Amino acid sequence: MNTQRATMEGTEVPSMVRSVASVSLGSPAIGILGAISFSHLLNDTIQSLLPAIYPILKESFALSFAQVGLMSLTLQLTASLLQPVVGYYTDRRPTPYSLVVGMGFTLIGLLLLSGAGTFPMLLVAAGLVGIGSSVFHPESSRVARMASGGRHGLAQSVFQVGGNIGTSFGPLLGAFVVVPHGQSSIAWCSLLALAAMVVLTRVGHWYRARRGRPSSASRAAVHPHATVSHRRVVWSIAILAALIFSKYFYLASLHSYYTFYLIHKFGVGVRTAQIDLFIFLGAVAAGTILGGPIGDRFGRKYVIWGSILGVFPFTLLLPHANLFWTPILTVAIGLILASAFSAIVVYAQELVPGRVGLISGVFFGFAFGMGGLGAAVLGAMADNIGIEAVYGLCAFLPLIGLLAAFLPDLDRPQPSRR
Repeated sequence: MNTQRATMEGTEVPSMVRSVASVSLGSPAIGILGAISFSHLLNDTIQSLLPAIYPILKESFALSFAQVGLMSLTLQLTASLLQPVVGYYTDRRPTPYSLVVGMGFTLIGLLLLSGAGTFPMLLVAAGLVGIGSSVFHPESSRVARMASGGRHGLAQSVFQVGGNIGTSFGPLLGAFVVVPHGQSSIAWCSLLALAAMVVLTRVGHWYRARRGRPSSASRAAVHPHATVSHRRVVWSIAILAALIFSKYFYLASLHSYYTFYLIHKFGVGVRTAQIDLFIFLGAVAAGTILGGPIGDRFGRKYVIWGSILGVFPFTLLLPHANLFWTPILTVAIGLILASAFSAIVVYAQELVPGRVGLISGVFFGFAFGMGGLGAAVLGAMADNIGIEAVYGLCAFLPLIGLLAAFLPDLDRPQPSRR
């Protein structure tokens, strides 16, 4: 009897774990992944609408670059500070319909933004949109992992690409809806929030029905990476934070100020600049969908390293490029740089198993916070040294990617499966 128990403990349990993992790898919940990715698309379309209409608001309210940066800071900080809190709470008390509640804050923020008449009111509206995102991202990331069937990198990429596509749609919404019809037309964009609330209600039903079942998140509690020492975990999280800083500070320079850069340096119109921003953000979306599956196959550390550091030649050339080469370089930058985030999130989730909500909240929140802080800092710099000089300095941020060499090799290439 003891021999049988030892056999079970020493051999059969790992075999059973591998068997479960093998089954789950073949059965992701495609419908739920599609729904949560589509909701992410709608959420981030709304969130990216505000930066897309900065030129309009700057002119209408006579704002400085520093005030534009403060709006981005308000949006990103409210979208980041609450995320770890939400993730920590929902790790302990799963809340299926919190996604719908979060989208309700976004809806109110849009309606307020459409009728805002003062700069403080713009800040309040931006803050409400940010609060909606702070509730949305930790729980939706958990749902994506629950629906992954064990293909965590792929699921995170599918979820994340919805947000990146939505981010690229924001400038188009600004160019073809808000620019021709004015600030009040933002109220029509609230229909996107309503549509997201309908979809997320259905996702909430699925989530509630599966709260008590074993999932990818719960299986992570016995993940072999749990044996990494506490000191190594802290060191790795610090490196990942530095990489997030590099990535999102640079992305803030393009997301918030690329239209101004094109208008100032090349004299293009607002609509043309917004279309070029859409092209860049589309490249970001394409890069995102590639990062997760490649990380699943070859190891997430190498995706992280290659993405952050590999973009450096293109950022170095960008400030010296003409109008023809500038969009081409930004497409390369977006495609390469965006592949890192899904790999970073899944890497961190496996580094700290059993804390999916907390880790998702920390990393999404930190990313948003760095984006907002970057927008504020770079806006103040643009007021003082000029927008072109800002891009010259930001070109060196990807060199921080060298730190990825010190990350532990948690991942191993997975063998091909028939």
